[in-house]
Amino acid sequence: MDISKLFSLEGRIAVVTGGSRGIGRMIAEGYLAAGCAKVYITARKAQVVEETAHELGDRCHALPGDISSMAGMEMLAQDLAQRESKLDILVNNAGVAWGAPFEDFPEIGWDKVMNLNVKTPFFLTQKLFPMLKAGASPQQLAKVINIASIDGMKLNPWDTYSYHASKAAILQLTRRMAVQLIKDNIVCTAIAPGAFASEMNKAAAKNADVVSKGIPSGRIGDEFDMAGGAIYLASRAGDYVVGTALPIDGGVVNASVPRDFVDPSGS
Repeated sequence: MDISKLFSLEGRIAVVTGGSRGIGRMIAEGYLAAGCAKVYITARKAQVVEETAHELGDRCHALPGDISSMAGMEMLAQDLAQRESKLDILVNNAGVAWGAPFEDFPEIGWDKVMNLNVKTPFFLTQKLFPMLKAGASPQQLAKVINIASIDGMKLNPWDTYSYHASKAAILQLTRRMAVQLIKDNIVCTAIAPGAFASEMNKAAAKNADVVSKGIPSGRIGDEFDMAGGAIYLASRAGDYVVGTALPIDGGVVNASVPRDFVDPSGS
């Protein structure tokens, strides 16, 4: 068994939405290091996505655009189809959060979050399905990886009602999409990140030491943690993982002791 090939992405073509910064950039950089022939990153701010693509090198290509609308998704799909005949990996990472007290939570804070976090991953995958199918075979499966959150598995203390709902929804949607897509040699999975420094997680970015106190591993995640999980799921190593969400969170979901836990042994 050639272990180097087990985790290799040599020659593959990937799209990472929201790939200009944060978790999306970590994944894009990891895929390039693992051998992807091309990684397309998309984000709404053209200058930022162009700068990131330049920083990541010649094999990283910018596809700026707003994929929060159907028109934007169609434009992305058309643009990609003009450049490539197939697609091996799609990472649905673009997302947004909104916080407001329960009694004041606005409709726009619900619709904006649910649209980008749930609607976009479904319909963008639908629009790129012909390219994914074209690149898929029993010998080399295509991959769709939805970026969820541990907030879809557990509660956080903030008033992010639509964000909680959207991340729980994308986990269930991943399972349902997986059932359908596997018929065409396309594996659908999800990653549920914990605390990583990003624009969305300002607490981890600005107060890593404080946030780390609530993480069993004692630290926030870094680019190696995220790239490692994303490469695993995208490579041959992850071919038999179908519909599953992988928490990358330092143990917050599965190894944390509740604050009100009382040891029945009395020790």
